[in-house]
Amino acid sequence: MTYASTLLTPPVVVTPEPEPRKVTGPPLGRASVLAAGLFLGVRLAGTAVLALVGQAAGKHPLTLLGRSWDSVWYLGIAAHGYGRSLHLRSTVVSDLAFFPLYPALVRALRAVTPLGWTGAGLLVSWTAAAVAAAGIHAIGCRLHGRAVGFALVLLWGLLPHSVVLSMAYTEPLLTAFAAWSLFAVLAGNWLWAGSLAALAGLARPNGFAVAAAVLAAAGCEVWRRRGRVSHRLWTGAALAPLGWTAYVLWVGLRTGDPLHGYFEVQRRWGSRFDFGQGSLEVVRRSLLHNSRFDVPMTLIIVVAAVLLYALLLVERAPVPLLVHSGVLLLVVLGGSGFFASKPRFLLPAFPLLLPLARALVRTARARPRHAAVVVAALAGLSFGYGAYLVVFVRAPL
Repeated sequence: MTYASTLLTPPVVVTPEPEPRKVTGPPLGRASVLAAGLFLGVRLAGTAVLALVGQAAGKHPLTLLGRSWDSVWYLGIAAHGYGRSLHLRSTVVSDLAFFPLYPALVRALRAVTPLGWTGAGLLVSWTAAAVAAAGIHAIGCRLHGRAVGFALVLLWGLLPHSVVLSMAYTEPLLTAFAAWSLFAVLAGNWLWAGSLAALAGLARPNGFAVAAAVLAAAGCEVWRRRGRVSHRLWTGAALAPLGWTAYVLWVGLRTGDPLHGYFEVQRRWGSRFDFGQGSLEVVRRSLLHNSRFDVPMTLIIVVAAVLLYALLLVERAPVPLLVHSGVLLLVVLGGSGFFASKPRFLLPAFPLLLPLARALVRTARARPRHAAVVVAALAGLSFGYGAYLVVFVRAPL
């Protein structure tokens, strides 16, 4: 071929291959249902272990799941409303410390079904946990593909304190609203993000972490677009903190101190933000004089959470995930009171598990047997330790 002929030959356009989509396989809706099924299967296995251990100790499984510690307060509010107080540690504690959304849902379900209070409470918790698992999968899927989404759900269901997700507690409800609010932020659906964040704020005291995440993401978007954003973003951002703020103000008005009443209620329970001084004292006393296993385990879990958050920062996770997990971690590190409950407070901080989920997927692809051993070990720890916490430990869970 001559030089002239090459000039006449039409150029060959090389089209770069498109990057593979992270979401592959069945439709996302079906995959999320499968993820919820995976989670429920894991927790059913854990519940079976708990039931066997409980029966061996002479305790009924339904009582352990539905009438332990905070469950009694929440179901009492559902049945009778607010107004109960109790003398505890030379002070009077009030049920106003417990947020209203979970009792309201239990009361509504009790009104339309033949279930008792315990059954209604457990059904709300299990349903919320399944919805949360679907949302967690959707986030993992969106960021790193379906395999990571499933791994993220699996790890969340196998956390040492994941037994709480099977009990009549409010962590499943908060996590459900948090997961789908964060997913809505990542998808740019600000109205849904703000509305779900408002509901999260009605579920638990640390539910304001979801509103903080929505507000931080909205602020970044306003900065990036130099203020040229839609009214949906402003509306969603305005909605996000309303739930938490409304309940705190309502408690303040009911106690006669609008701005400080709620925080005084929490202080009487021993919950306050003292930059970790109280927690350090609990650790010191427990390590020197206490033989309970849950205190050093709590310390290990909190340290692991700090390290995982550092990994999230290194991997430059999306801002809403960083803020949500960071606020929850800050509350755990700086708050005092009920030290053994700190891992429970971290259950809604599921983005912390993203680095582990990605590592598990890489291991499963390269060395499937090693991954299976890891999952089996996590299941053994989760099921055994969960039964130990609920059946034998006498400290509030």
